[in-house]
Amino acid sequence: MIRIITLTEAGKNLGVRLASKLDADLVYKPQPFAEQVQGFFKNGDRLIFICATGIVMRTLAPVLQDKYQDPPVLVIDEQGKFVIPLLSGHEGGANNWALEVSRLLDAQPVITTANGYLNPIYSVGMGCERGCPIDELEKLLMDCLQQAGLTLDQVSSISSIDIKADEVGLIQLAKKLNKPYQTWDRHQLAEMEPLLSTRSDYVFKTVGVYGVAESAALYSAKQHTGQQPELVLNKLKTTKATCAIARSYSGVRDASSIEN
Repeated sequence: MIRIITLTEAGKNLGVRLASKLDADLVYKPQPFAEQVQGFFKNGDRLIFICATGIVMRTLAPVLQDKYQDPPVLVIDEQGKFVIPLLSGHEGGANNWALEVSRLLDAQPVITTANGYLNPIYSVGMGCERGCPIDELEKLLMDCLQQAGLTLDQVSSISSIDIKADEVGLIQLAKKLNKPYQTWDRHQLAEMEPLLSTRSDYVFKTVGVYGVAESAALYSAKQHTGQQPELVLNKLKTTKATCAIARSYSGVRDASSIEN
């Protein structure tokens, strides 16, 4: 469950607006404050506080465990200008969540963990039945981007397994979207097996890897940066196609990018 916790009228007004977009529970001036908030946290609820950061840290400090178990926590100022992922940035997904919330509010995300100063490179992996039409592939890709909170401009490439090197729909899609189309062989894609969200024995028997879309997305992301990739969006599928999105980080941005 997502809970938005506010302490002032201004915070409540912002919380009402955000709650409607996130299907969240708005909690205004919970009493007793520490007991209620700590209970939400220990229950694993995803928390958004619209108040001062110090209040949140002093309240949650007694119940913090570690970044692998604690739920994500965001802090937003009353004007809705800044969104801070305070706890469980990477492992708990607070960084990505902060990006999503900041887009909803047209706010500035303030990412302070190490990878917040790195440039994410996003790669799309796709698989499909032979002859899958471009319209179905494009709709699936756009649905995936929407779910991941990404734009087409952020995608570096579209990729698949090498037996799809001549797949007309994928080639047409990449050309239409002005993205490179890359394919990889099963030995290359097999390197990504430990990072897959699911493994399909059927796909393995058919093409030699446990998942085309996720493997291709992950492998491409790694090739772009040389760094360890991660899935941003686990594979989604239609009756004829699959799509997944992965990313890796390319390196430190220049100072102007960090300041902006």
